[in-house]
Parts: sequence; structure tokens; C-alpha cells
Amino acid sequence: MGRRNILSALPGGAAGIGLMPISAASAQELPEIRWRLVSNFPKSLDTIFGTAVEFARAVGELTEGRYRIDVFAAGEIVPGLQVLDAVQNGTVEMGHGPTYFYSGKDPTFTLFTGLPFGLNTRMQNAWFYQGGGEALLNDFLAKYQVCALPAGNSGCQMGGWFRKEIKSLADLKGLKFRIPGMAGQIWQRLGAVPQQISPGDIYPALERGTIDAAEFVGPYDDEKLSLYKVAKYYYYPGWWEGGAAAFTLVNLEMWQDLPEHYRSVLTYASAYANGWMTAKYDAANPKALQRLVAAGAVLRPFPAEVMEASWKAANELYAELSAGNADFKRVYEHLIAFRDDQYLWWQVAESGFDAFMIRHRRG
Repeated sequence: MGRRNILSALPGGAAGIGLMPISAASAQELPEIRWRLVSNFPKSLDTIFGTAVEFARAVGELTEGRYRIDVFAAGEIVPGLQVLDAVQNGTVEMGHGPTYFYSGKDPTFTLFTGLPFGLNTRMQNAWFYQGGGEALLNDFLAKYQVCALPAGNSGCQMGGWFRKEIKSLADLKGLKFRIPGMAGQIWQRLGAVPQQISPGDIYPALERGTIDAAEFVGPYDDEKLSLYKVAKYYYYPGWWEGGAAAFTLVNLEMWQDLPEHYRSVLTYASAYANGWMTAKYDAANPKALQRLVAAGAVLRPFPAEVMEASWKAANELYAELSAGNADFKRVYEHLIAFRDDQYLWWQVAESGFDAFMIRHRRG
């Protein structure tokens, strides 16, 4: 996609966002800059990692090549889970990925990528762009000397791969489940034993029986791991990630030192990347799901008993975190108020339309 097409793909086009193509004269006035961006993900995950590549390409095209961003996969400069630290301390200028990887530093990080039983993808975009979420995000990140721009969303994820069928809450007792972060804490309250395992180690762990189940993303990415060969039950929905947001993370001092035009370029290249990731997953997941089922995957919804118990455990956890963490409480209450208003509207038109169309889909 060329520069003019990237501009037209952004909200309102170039004129609508106030980002005009650089004239030959003005281009000479802007400095040539070369930054490094590190991703949380390997190159094999062509959508999550590829979003960072798309973002960097857009920046280059919008600046006639004067602002260049080189993209590095997890492990090439720093491990995937150290991206925030690398941006914070200036090892690199930028990072890309979800914030919930850093929930060990503060559970508030989880709220921006995806609170279990939180917002879906469109609601997250509404919250960030129009509902005050982006301001809350950057107010919180300022203490880490980082700022962030929405730059991708996976959509609702799947609930994961299980070696045995889950029929009731009793089946969760002692279940060794690869699931990180806050979702893992909720599953632990239900009797499961959460495990932290990198994507590349999931298949052998399931094959050997070291773990009983694992969640990752959704059909398109899960297919790459071949998990259906060692755990045939594929559960849904991934209620802990109704829409998992990713971000462009920028060292705050370096952001402030950028020319204003370049800050605008980063803002709108991130907006382009934000839409690109969701569209890519929405286009790729249906066929991938069909292929997985044809290969032997058995689709199952989580039992209602498990869903209700998860909801109860999640809200108990949020109350405890809110009581002891002022940042979490402030962002959580804002997000939940926004969510409840959104579902007032969603149940009127969006949900009704989707339910009707699902009943009448062909095939």
C-alpha cells in the first residue's frame, strides 16, 4: 500500500486528521531519524509481529523515508517480556505489543490490553479514542517514562486447547493450564493450576502431559502451533480477552523531543496498524477454524457453570485489587462504567442483528 493509500485508510483520510503529505521543501526541514522498535513476538506470528512491520512501513512512507523504524522480533535485542523495560531505559526508542505482559509490575497494566469480562474490540477502540481510555493509559504510563498509542487488536480470543473435556467445575480441580496474568489468577480460584510457558514450549508440554491445557490466541495463530494434534478439545470463548489490544510504546523523553509532524505520523500510523491487525485476524480466522475442525479439533463452549463461576471469581479479584491499588481502582471503575453503557446500546441493535444473521448464515 502506497503513502496516499495509507493516508486514505486512516480515519477521515489525510485532511480529516490534519496530516498533510510532506512537500519537497518541508521535507528538507525535517531531520532524518532512525529508530529501533522491539516486538513482544517472534516473526513466525505474522499478524501480531506483522502489525509492527506495517506500522513502521507506514511511518517511512508518510515521511518520504526520512523517519525510519527498524523492527526487531522478540529475542533479537531483548526477550519479549522485557520490551517495556527496554523502552523505559532507552535501550530502544519503541516497542510494540500488549501491556498485560507487565501485570507483574502492576495489575493496572492488564486493564488496557484486556480485562477479563471487559470490553470487546470495538468498545476498546471507543474507550481509547473517544471515552478517555487513552488519557488514562498515558497518565499511568508516565511513571514508567513511556507513552503509548493503540496499535492493534486481536478480537475476541479462543478459550484454549484441552486434553480432556470440561463438563463441570469439578474438572478444573488440579488442571494444569498454560494461562498467564490476571486470567491465571481467576482460574486458580476455580481450582486450576496456572502455568507460565512460552509459545514455543506449549506443544511439547501438552504432548508430554506436563500441562493439561493451553490457551494462546485464536484459530489463525493457534493453527501454527499444531496444538490440535495433542489436545483436541478447543474451547470458547476466551472470556479473559474479549478483545486484546496492542500498543506502540515510545520512550517519553524521545517522544517529547520529536518534531510535531513526526509525532502526528506516529499517531496515525498507529491508528492504521490498529485497524490492520483486527482486519487481518477477522479475515484469516474463519478459514483457519474450518481447517482445524477438519483436522480433528472438537469445538466446545465452556459450560455455563464454569462461565458463571469465572465471572464471580473475577469480580471478587477486582474488588480485592481495587481496595489495595489506587491506580487499578481509578482505571477499573472508569472502564466498567463505560462497558455497562456500551452494553446498553449493544443489546439493542448490534447483538440483535448479529444473532439474526448467525441463525441465517449459509452452510
